[in-house]
Amino acid sequence: MDKIVIHGGKRLAGEVRISGAKNAALPVIISSLLTEGWNTFHNIPDLMDVRTIKRLLASLGVKCEGKETLRVNAGEITNCEASYDLVKTMRASVLVLGPLVARMGRAKVSLPGGCAIGARPINLHLKALQALGAEIDLKEGYVEARAERLKGATIYFDISTVTGTENIMMAAVLAEGTTIIKNAAREPEVVNLADVLNSMGANIRGAGTDVITIEGVKGLQPTEATVIPDRIEAGTYLMAAAMTEGDLTLMGCNGDYMEAPITKLKDTGLAISSVEGGLRVKGTREICSVDVKTLPYPGFPTDLQAQMMALMTVGKGISVIRETVFENRFMHVNELLRMGANIAIEGNSAIIKGVQNLRGAPVMATDLRASASLVLAGLAAEGKTEISRVYHIDRGYERIVEKLSSLGADIKRIT
Repeated sequence: MDKIVIHGGKRLAGEVRISGAKNAALPVIISSLLTEGWNTFHNIPDLMDVRTIKRLLASLGVKCEGKETLRVNAGEITNCEASYDLVKTMRASVLVLGPLVARMGRAKVSLPGGCAIGARPINLHLKALQALGAEIDLKEGYVEARAERLKGATIYFDISTVTGTENIMMAAVLAEGTTIIKNAAREPEVVNLADVLNSMGANIRGAGTDVITIEGVKGLQPTEATVIPDRIEAGTYLMAAAMTEGDLTLMGCNGDYMEAPITKLKDTGLAISSVEGGLRVKGTREICSVDVKTLPYPGFPTDLQAQMMALMTVGKGISVIRETVFENRFMHVNELLRMGANIAIEGNSAIIKGVQNLRGAPVMATDLRASASLVLAGLAAEGKTEISRVYHIDRGYERIVEKLSSLGADIKRIT
């Protein structure tokens, strides 16, 4: 099994290109199930999750060609079952449920797996599909859904759910009549999907607000579209600059999607400015501690919480990070403690007292974003850090070792 080995203390400098967003690419690729013919999607990141979704679509009879520019043809769907073997590693696989029911009238999808950061049940998806007229059965770990044609309805999500909003949006575009999603997720990735669906001929209004209105259409046409840059990857590199007193230019990223994390990072003393085509970030010798509370967009993203905690371990003073989105997202704390961090957990809050230096140590990644926090800690630590179970990081960061190495980090991947 591979490990990432880092000798810390190197200052990062240079230019890095931010990849397409994993959390936007997956639903955009899946949206091809709603059309016949070749769709062309640009800025697709080469990630394990993307490769998994391509295998899943292939099992349904869908043709996929290319990598960064991906062509997808769902003209002949030969199978409507997403098996456990494919779905268990990635919960985004449940997104095939809505479009399969909308176009084919049936779907059988394994209950999803993915990172162990909380239960994240899909009951909200199923309740919403039932409101659209689907018959839902749960049998032996699978969701079976059927409908002759879905009918528009008013959907209210008890909690804001990104995948729930995306699933129902894709289901509703081919439904008869009008669907209104209330308390819809507002994330940029939801907006990206709505833009792609509209370019296929859908009629979606309000994406980016908490009320989305979808007028159903009889059919959609293939499209050509571009996936937005990954705001979580960009935020991670901003923090890498902070932890190494670095000077980085992040190309291809959009600061408009990152107002909350950029504001917090500026409060730590980081200098962040817009440049043509991206952002420039300059680190500071003394990092100020700040308090953070994770919230759905446009709040501070839960997917940057672990990385922010790594940064706060070397901040001056005491910070409190409160996690309100997922109930089991402090698993990186024990690994940071091994590196000399001073962190105490109280319920859903972490109290971090900054230390002068972290120390390299053998650590283990527990989920995707936790693995990124350990990489950041390793960049700042004295000595050698060995991170095991790095397959987690392959799910969401494209060529992270190569990118950091090009910026001056002493980092390598070993088998």
